[in-house]
Amino acid sequence: MNLLLLDDADFIAADRVLLRDRRLIHLQTVHRAEVGASLRVGRINGLMGSGQLLRLDAQEAELQIQLEQPPPAKLPITLLLALPRPKMLKRILQTVASMGVQRLILLNSYRVEKSFWQTPFLDPTAIREQLLLGLEQARDTQLPEVILEKRFKPFVEDRLPQLAAGSLGLVGHPGAYPACPRAVEQPVTLAIGPEGGWIPYEVEMLHKAGLQPVQLGERILRVETAVTALLARLF
Repeated sequence: MNLLLLDDADFIAADRVLLRDRRLIHLQTVHRAEVGASLRVGRINGLMGSGQLLRLDAQEAELQIQLEQPPPAKLPITLLLALPRPKMLKRILQTVASMGVQRLILLNSYRVEKSFWQTPFLDPTAIREQLLLGLEQARDTQLPEVILEKRFKPFVEDRLPQLAAGSLGLVGHPGAYPACPRAVEQPVTLAIGPEGGWIPYEVEMLHKAGLQPVQLGERILRVETAVTALLARLF
């Protein structure tokens, strides 16, 4: 935990917070913090700063905080991701948050198993938990927007063209396509498929919506690797 994230419910005054959950355990067992210690803190969707530990016992920790630093800027990207396997989804949510993705749309695809949509990891509370872990790692406070789209065709036909308007639209897909651009300086809408990739119909539909297929080379990557590689290459 490189940043102690604070929720609105933690505040007992404008500059005081009480912690009683896993963050308390982390302070005790990982940081081994002592009264008087200074810690990096940030308010979820707000500013960052420092907190001085005023009191620490088995039940709670009390900190006096000062918040004056803005969080790092988000990447100007909307990431469309075919819903991955549940265990992979947890890791990807953390990665997306830590790398600064602004908006994540989890999308259905022909190769996405129907059972994936039943996972408890898609519960809003579970999604938020993984996003917070990613923000703590990266020292960020701004939660990405996460949208679930269970119907591929209506979304791509009706919503995607407007959503992608004014951005560089890309589809990550292996094949005889142009190489993914590097170090872009404009908003991006990027679609990454499931294990096995998009089917040709889906590539065509995404292309019609304004997203140009691009590739990273001959190697076939896992989805979680492709997410990291494409984001790093683009930004």
